[in-house]
Amino acid sequence: MPNVSPNPAQQPAPLHSGTVRFAIFEFDFATTELRRNGIVVRIQAQPAKVLAYLLAHTDRTVSREELHDAIWGTSTFVDFERGLNVCIAQIRSALGDDSSAPRYIRTIPRKGYEFICPVQRLAVESSAGPPLSATGPASTHSRRILIASLAAFLVISAIVVSYIRFRSQSPITIAVARFDNETGDPQLDRLSDALTDDVVAQLATNGQKNLRIIGNAAILRVPRQKRDLTHIAESLHAQFVVLGQLQRIGSQTRILAHLIRLPDQTHVWVVRLDPSVDDPAALESSASREISRQLSGKLANPAALSSLHKPASR
Repeated sequence: MPNVSPNPAQQPAPLHSGTVRFAIFEFDFATTELRRNGIVVRIQAQPAKVLAYLLAHTDRTVSREELHDAIWGTSTFVDFERGLNVCIAQIRSALGDDSSAPRYIRTIPRKGYEFICPVQRLAVESSAGPPLSATGPASTHSRRILIASLAAFLVISAIVVSYIRFRSQSPITIAVARFDNETGDPQLDRLSDALTDDVVAQLATNGQKNLRIIGNAAILRVPRQKRDLTHIAESLHAQFVVLGQLQRIGSQTRILAHLIRLPDQTHVWVVRLDPSVDDPAALESSASREISRQLSGKLANPAALSSLHKPASR
């Protein structure tokens, strides 16, 4: 058991100035600043004074009475017992220490406290040359600069990555023009309109999140002979347009849906359906689902979409 009141003549001179290191921490006696791996750890003034005193007397047990006289003074009347307990608790919290398995401060029952972690005095910077130790304050300053530079690099990298991701995920606008009834049967005009609306709804509901569907613009409802794809691209800012056709092949009704890239009007994909269903309502529902499925699947392929999204070079 270490003595509480050792003979001063037999003890090495205590540490009262400069900067010391213990484990991953550094403590500056002049500023009472505590740093963990070069980062300042916040600690209140009174606990910092207690820590400084313990660090200055690591060679022995420091009694509670000695701490009272050194930190609070003999003429100060306060709830010392509670104040010292709070200070020790705050120091342990700052160091991440545990009183039941201490690494830094050991409680000596009915006596006081002992700082048990090895403490090393750091060399001070010489006015005649570089620092005597590469682990002194100058090195700490360099680490701070390095950490700050690394943090700035990571922030900039995150911004660049986010911007690239945002650009790559920008929504693709698809305009759906009114399906053209080319069967010569005016009774199928209603089917043509209903099929157009249903394809728009299917694409908007079941399509990919990166798709923006436009189907209610007046420019998309004009007859085929008056349709201007360049105007559609410019006015709706659309990258693709879906052009639909209803054709009569013998006794069957053929449905075509063309995916056209804008503004170069490149034909990208076609959905061809030859349904055998005679019920117009069933025909409309099944056809719109299949058209939406094929077009959504085509545009959901990232590699295909990236190549499709680039207008062909002329």
